Formats: sequence, structure tokens, C-alpha cells
Amino acid sequence: MRRWWVLALLLLAFVALQAKLWWGEGGLGEARELDLRVSDQRAENARLQQRNDALSAEVEDLKSGEAAVEDRARSELGMIKPGETFYRVVEPAKASVPRVEQAQDAVAPEPRP
Repeated sequence: MRRWWVLALLLLAFVALQAKLWWGEGGLGEARELDLRVSDQRAENARLQQRNDALSAEVEDLKSGEAAVEDRARSELGMIKPGETFYRVVEPAKASVPRVEQAQDAVAPEPRP
């Protein structure tokens, strides 16, 4: 009879430890959630690293290349070389055309005596 109590006690301890492993604080569910957060953060880090690499390449190009400085001066500042003629093409703004009913109301003739 004593063996059954020992076996029951061991079984109860096993169930308690398994419950803590599966559902307790720091258990498998929380570990999965942390793995997902780590993989998301790694993807974000990779995206930011690509952006940093592109910006570093652009800075290096601006430091060493005259063509990049010229291109940026032309596009952002509107600078031109001596002897060049600058043409700015401006789209005409769409004038607000009143509707026919509004125009008739605004210019209604006065009755003559």
C-alpha cells in the first residue's frame, strides 16, 4: 500500500512540473512568443542595415564624386552651368469655372420698367 502513495506522489509531482513547463511563467508558450519577436527584430535590423548601407554609399559618393554633387545641386537647388539656359515649365492652374446655374444667378438681368 505504501508503494501506491509513492507512485501517486511522483505522478502528482510530474504533472505539476509539466504544467509549469507548458503553461507557467517562462514556459513554452512564452518561449515561442519570444522567438517570434526575435525573428521580427532581425528582419527589421536587416531592413535598417540595407538602408544604412545605401546612405553610406551615397555619402561616400558625395564625398568623392563631383558628378553626384552636381546632380544634387541641379535637382535640389536648381543650379545651372554657365552658358546654359534654364527653362521652367509651369502647368497652368485650373481656373475655377462656375457652373451655369451659378453664373445665371450671379448675372441675372434686372427687370426693366
